[in-house]
Amino acid sequence: MKKKVQLVLGSGGARGIAHIGVIDRLLEDGYEIVEVYGCSMGSVVGGMYCAGFLPQYRDWLVRQTKPDIYGLFDITLSMQGFVKGERIFSVLEQIAGKQQIETLPIPFVAVATDMLSRSEVHFNTGDLYKALRASTGIPGVFKPVAENNNLFVDGGVLNPLPVSLVKRRDDAIIVAVDINGPSQAKPATVVPETKVPSEIESETWEMVSKLRRYLSMSPEKQDKEPAPPSFSMFEILDASYDATLDRLVEVMLQFYPPDILVQIPRNAASVFEFYRAAELIDIGKAQYNKAKEISNIKE
Repeated sequence: MKKKVQLVLGSGGARGIAHIGVIDRLLEDGYEIVEVYGCSMGSVVGGMYCAGFLPQYRDWLVRQTKPDIYGLFDITLSMQGFVKGERIFSVLEQIAGKQQIETLPIPFVAVATDMLSRSEVHFNTGDLYKALRASTGIPGVFKPVAENNNLFVDGGVLNPLPVSLVKRRDDAIIVAVDINGPSQAKPATVVPETKVPSEIESETWEMVSKLRRYLSMSPEKQDKEPAPPSFSMFEILDASYDATLDRLVEVMLQFYPPDILVQIPRNAASVFEFYRAAELIDIGKAQYNKAKEISNIKE
């Protein structure tokens, strides 16, 4: 009899590709994934796995270059966000075809946030891609999904690692993957910076890069700077969002500890570096191996 896993996949942009590596290693270890709870990019990987099309999605991802990825961003002038997101999810539908959540071979839940009611919404029925689009709407980046009396944004706003939704089974272990884990002092692979394609070039990318470099400095190094950096509104919002995610995950783990917690370092990749798919999948496998070693799970 196969060992069973209730799998929870968290939010965090492109780092969520590491979820694929974790799933690969779970299957290699002989586990049967019996249900998946996903948030944001965790919902995308989880949804494609539960639909039975994760290998095809992986193959597509690892072929994407930086221009390919940014070419999927259907830019809009909306005041609610600068990316529609429709083009990205049309690709998923091309890969997996029409899918209804309630008919997936493996039970699946996608977590989104309704900004109007300020509450979590758990999609366990209905159109898969509509649920994934609702779950992944990073505020200020993707246009929210408006439906009936709801305005859906990223599920990570309220529950970035939805371990609270899992009803523990006696015949299974809970594995959670946090893709906003502590940064590593020396990332496994250093990828040279390359220029963003001119058609979507923006000061935003440079601002985010500067903020990441500043936040990675030690306090001592910061004190030696001649003057504190001048943060833009976008940089302050970005850092605040990260801090909120960290605290929410910390609280969730205190009250709902999983049997195995896999942590993907936050500095493994930035939110939009989907073109580093092969590397991120390997990072997921390596971090799973580390988490398994320190867990108390017996084979």
